[in-house]
Amino acid sequence: MPSHNADIAAVFEEIANLLEIEGANPFRIRAYRNAVQAIGALSTEAYVLLENKEDLTELPGIGRDLAGKIEEIIATGHCALLDRLQTELPPAVTELLKVPGLGPKRVRHLYHDLDVQTVEQLYGAAREGRIRALSGFGEKTELNILQAIEAHTDQKGRFKLAVAAQYAEPLRAFLADVPGVKEAIVAGSYRRMRETVGDLDIVVTAASGSPVMERFTGYEEVAEILAAGSTRASVVLKCGLQVDLRVVADESYGAALHYFTGSKAHNVAVRYIAQKKGLKVNEYGVFRGKNRIAGETEESVYRAAGLSFIPPELRENRGEIDVARTRKLPRLVELCDLRGDLHTHTKATDGHNTLREMALAGKSHGLEYIAVTDHSRGLRVTRGLDPLRLKRQCDEIDALNEELEGITLLKGIEVDILEDGTLDLPDHVLAQLDLVVGAVHSKFELPRARQTERILRAMEHPHFTVLAHPNGRLIPQRPPYDIDMPRIIREAGRRGCFLELNAQPERLDLFDIYCQMAKEEGVLVSINSDAHSTFDFANLRFGIGQARRGWLEKQDVLNTRSLEELRILIARTMQRPNTCGPYKRQTKPQIRSGKNVR
Repeated sequence: MPSHNADIAAVFEEIANLLEIEGANPFRIRAYRNAVQAIGALSTEAYVLLENKEDLTELPGIGRDLAGKIEEIIATGHCALLDRLQTELPPAVTELLKVPGLGPKRVRHLYHDLDVQTVEQLYGAAREGRIRALSGFGEKTELNILQAIEAHTDQKGRFKLAVAAQYAEPLRAFLADVPGVKEAIVAGSYRRMRETVGDLDIVVTAASGSPVMERFTGYEEVAEILAAGSTRASVVLKCGLQVDLRVVADESYGAALHYFTGSKAHNVAVRYIAQKKGLKVNEYGVFRGKNRIAGETEESVYRAAGLSFIPPELRENRGEIDVARTRKLPRLVELCDLRGDLHTHTKATDGHNTLREMALAGKSHGLEYIAVTDHSRGLRVTRGLDPLRLKRQCDEIDALNEELEGITLLKGIEVDILEDGTLDLPDHVLAQLDLVVGAVHSKFELPRARQTERILRAMEHPHFTVLAHPNGRLIPQRPPYDIDMPRIIREAGRRGCFLELNAQPERLDLFDIYCQMAKEEGVLVSINSDAHSTFDFANLRFGIGQARRGWLEKQDVLNTRSLEELRILIARTMQRPNTCGPYKRQTKPQIRSGKNVR
């Protein structure tokens, strides 16, 4: 099997880390960092692009040299440059860079001054108080390192949902093609669309004599066989992901799928309800005494317990069972319900494609409108837009909308929320846009009260439409900043603005519990891709998974509306009382974005 995008990105990331520790040319290091992001964001496997004779140099940030290395990794599973760099430094040193707060300069100090080469040695040095004595560290830094290592250890071995998908889906397809296999589905936390996945559980039904077990343990990506029998096996893939396979009888398929999907708390609660009815539920079926009365489908398992079918994403024992008793579970939002995407970027700032290319990509994903929301001037690292450049982009959007068929571009901005809660662009500039997406990109360490007030003040702005990635986390690199999220949600409802569910796999922010809270408070959620390239629209499916975990229905999602309905809702946000002090309410602007708008 060829190397997956996650494998290629991991190679490039290690190369960049080793080059940085060695003090190599910053531009060379940045090229590999950019390649990590570009390959990691691809929704299509690089090896598929090669099989289709696609030119890899057309990918954002990929030149001939990097394209050659991608081909080398896919063909051989190795990269000669990485092999060479690994002989120059202990390989474990790069693990230190994964500890938050440790950059290459500090890693060099730790390695040369304390002979620290592993995370375990780092933890020991911190516990013994030896790090604080190093120049540039100190007692506070030492404490932060201790806490970061403990948090890092908790997350070790877990894969982001989108990364797990790169391994789960080809393996499921491989097993489905094995002779005699009837059903093959990935269960566990992957099926429940958890943000991270610890391992994979696959449930299969197969005819007698099917070689599915032999094919599974012989799968080319298997690095280690932990156990193998006639109905169950466990392996570890080369990427480190453990996969457990269960082959079950047709009459037990539903019961096994329910059991291995979990969660454990949900299953325990269902079993308890069944026990009160004199039933026993396990992975083989639902039994009354020795007689199996259900289990061929998941629906039959729930029906036997007196419950309606509960979608996998809701199975966390957070109230879904009580609602299932009443037969009033929500009809959860689906990917096909989305009509638009309200957070995208172009080459004008840190995106990789033109306005036209992004519009056509959005259309190809079935969208009717997308909002162009490049960064504002305060985020200098992205070459954010100042008022003049934003005006030019708006003119380009108007002109392009005259040509486009079946897709409309909306004029927007991802404006920085500054430390005092003001916005990064003047009011008269924001008034000319269709919508304003506000976001925190700095000062993540502010105390809870100040961070919360900062966001609330920004939301009071008369042109503020959507709060982007409200918790600011990056999985697993950065924890959420400390804010009073329940208060943010309540105030969003009072002020009439919206919250984003950012579908980027490293964000998946809004959290599921806050999606549910937004629903209860009547605050609409916008499921957005935050696309920085034409490939990123494919991430919307992960946002849908998070929304479903948060009990969201079609009517709870802002961008399931038609363009006309969306405009009405956005216009209402401009009519809320202005209590934010220095801002002056302006006359509501005429919104124009092309011939498709009535």
